[in-house]
Amino acid sequence: MNDPRFAPVVDLLESFAAEDPDYSAQLCVYAGGVPVIDHVVGPNSTADSLTGVFSASKGAAGMVIALLVQDGLLDPGEPVATYWPEFAANGKAGITVGQLLSHQGGLPGLDGGLTVDQYTDSATGAVRLAAAPPVWKPGTTHQYHALTLGVFAEELVRRITGETLQQVYETRIRAPFGIDFYLGLPDAQEPRYRDVLKPVQSPPMPFIDPFGPMGLALNSTGGFDVGDGQAYELLDLPNLRQIRSSGIAAAGGVASARGLARLYAAASTGVVREDGAADGPFLTGETIRTVADERVFGIDRANGLTGAFGLMFMKSIPRNDFGSWRAFGHDGANATLAYADPAYGVGFGYVPARAEESGTASLGGQLSATLRRALLSAAAE
Repeated sequence: MNDPRFAPVVDLLESFAAEDPDYSAQLCVYAGGVPVIDHVVGPNSTADSLTGVFSASKGAAGMVIALLVQDGLLDPGEPVATYWPEFAANGKAGITVGQLLSHQGGLPGLDGGLTVDQYTDSATGAVRLAAAPPVWKPGTTHQYHALTLGVFAEELVRRITGETLQQVYETRIRAPFGIDFYLGLPDAQEPRYRDVLKPVQSPPMPFIDPFGPMGLALNSTGGFDVGDGQAYELLDLPNLRQIRSSGIAAAGGVASARGLARLYAAASTGVVREDGAADGPFLTGETIRTVADERVFGIDRANGLTGAFGLMFMKSIPRNDFGSWRAFGHDGANATLAYADPAYGVGFGYVPARAEESGTASLGGQLSATLRRALLSAAAE
């Protein structure tokens, strides 16, 4: 049930659907641990449907990293090689965990890319990345590690816990808090999955130099060969059962807006059960500050746009203004957006059925940007 205080936000979402009969989306917002908006519009989404959320998956992976920091098992100031000795090869001995997980490590990809199998069984991809030299002097600049960041997070979790990141997420976060956001979609949930739809008038993909920094980050070819002779582009990824069943930490998550909002609420404010008791938050204020504090801000060396990151999480900036300086979250290539804003006690989740024209929410001009501004206006009153 929607809280009347946030009726302007719901009305705005409805107006998008009225203007475009093809528009479909889910929006869910928690405030103070309870859902205040839970709304669906359009013909291609239902309240119960799940779809791919691309790099918003990094937010779920970031929650696992945060738990390891909270448990005292992972120190962002330590060299990666403390936990993963092989990583020290080729001049990488001094790269810290904090640098690597905030896109400063200089390993956005490899010439020739990684195979799908090396992402879904990331221990094999980690071997190749550990042996590689950095593309730039680590810590001097940053570039968004679109796919390899997930391999790094998964390998650190595996080295420290002996379990996969997906197992830790399932047992310590998703299942205990009833979160409708999966890193590895179970067979039983498959009937709920809806393919990500591509933009109606998407321009053709421009040529990207496979040996340039952007080409490396997009897996050198911008596509994946899964053995059927067909190359799949980024927007196809979660529509491949192999990707969504493995739940690769960089881009393979599957969720509803309810799941996105509940994840961030459970982490930051806790969530209120039906009996009125509170569950969580599962992160302390100190842990949130550690992972959410801004570690890098400036021009991304590949796309020329301003970026800002904490440990695994995106930070709010003027071009991607999703909240206060305390807010932390992540968007996805289809314009999914999920975040927590501790200043307002908000957990936010937005999932469009069709990927929006301008790509990720961080590129601006998105419907989600309009929604979050309306939300902040309502929350501040």
